[in-house]
Amino acid sequence: MFGAKEVATIVGLAESRIRYWAQTGFVGPSLKRGGRPLYSFQDLVAVKTAKELLERGMTMQRVRKSLEALRSQLPEVAQPLSQLRVLSDGERLVVVDDGARYEPLSGQLVLDFDVTALAGDAARITQLRDAEPTAVTSAASAPEPTARAVAAEPPPAHAFGAYRDGLRLAASGRTDEARAAFERALALDPTLAAAHTNLGLLAHAAGRTDEARAAFERALALDAAQPEARYNLGNLRDEAGDTDGALAEWYQAITLDPDFADAHFNIGATLVESGAFGPGARHLARYLALLPDGDAAIEARAMLSAIEQKELS
Repeated sequence: MFGAKEVATIVGLAESRIRYWAQTGFVGPSLKRGGRPLYSFQDLVAVKTAKELLERGMTMQRVRKSLEALRSQLPEVAQPLSQLRVLSDGERLVVVDDGARYEPLSGQLVLDFDVTALAGDAARITQLRDAEPTAVTSAASAPEPTARAVAAEPPPAHAFGAYRDGLRLAASGRTDEARAAFERALALDPTLAAAHTNLGLLAHAAGRTDEARAAFERALALDAAQPEARYNLGNLRDEAGDTDGALAEWYQAITLDPDFADAHFNIGATLVESGAFGPGARHLARYLALLPDGDAAIEARAMLSAIEQKELS
C-alpha cells in the first residue's frame, strides 16, 4: 500500500496534484488503514495511466467522462485504468477488452486505431504490475530491515522493485544504499526518469550540486513534463544566486503542474523579497490554498500578514 506522497514520487507528480485527483474523484485511493486513505498497487497503476493519458493530450474532462462511461458500462470493473488496457491517440480514449477495441463515450467499436506509439507505455505499465512488491507495505510504515536481512535479500528483478527499495532506504536515512538502489533501477530501466530525479535529490543533499544538476537534466530529457526535476533545478539556481533563472524554472514547474504548491511558495517568497508584493502574495495564497498545513504554511502566513500591514500603514 502507498501513501499520497509516495505515489507522487513514484509517478513524478506533485503531491498536491495526487490529492486533488483524489478529492475530485478523478482517480484516488481505494484502501484505508486506521482511517488513512492508501493506494493499492492497482490504484498506483491507475494514477500512472491517467498521467500518461493527460500527457498524450487528452483533457482531464474527457478522461473523466470516459472513466464514468466505463464504470457505467462495466460495473464489475472497479479500476478501469488498471484492469483494462486503456489507449489514447491524444483525442480519444479507447479500451481493449477481450481483443475488441471500443470508445467508451460513444460505445462504438474502433476498427482502425494506431496503437504503435503506445506499445512502450503499455509495456511499462505491465512491468509495474508484474513487479508488485509483497514484503513492504509502504515506505513510511515499513519496519526498517536489519543489516543481516538487507545483506541476505536478493536484488529486485524489476526496475520498480529497485526504485521502491531506494525510496524506502532514502526515507530511513540510508542514503548510500538508496543511491545504489536507484542506480540498480536505472540499470534495469534507463528510461526511469523519477530515479534520476531522486539521485539528483541525494546528490543535492550531499552538496554535489553539479551531479545533482546533471541528474535533474537527465530526468527532463527523458520526461520533459516532470515538474519535480524542473522545480529542483530552480532550487539549484536560487542557491547559486541566479534569482531570475530560479524563477524561470519554478514558473515552468507550475506551468507543467499548476497545483505544485512548493513552487508557488518559492515564487511567492522570492517575489516578496524583491518588493513585488502583489504577485508574491498571490502565489503565497495559492500555496496555502493547496497545502494549508504544509511545512512552509507558517512562513507563508507571516509574509502575507507583513504585506497586509504594509498596505494598511
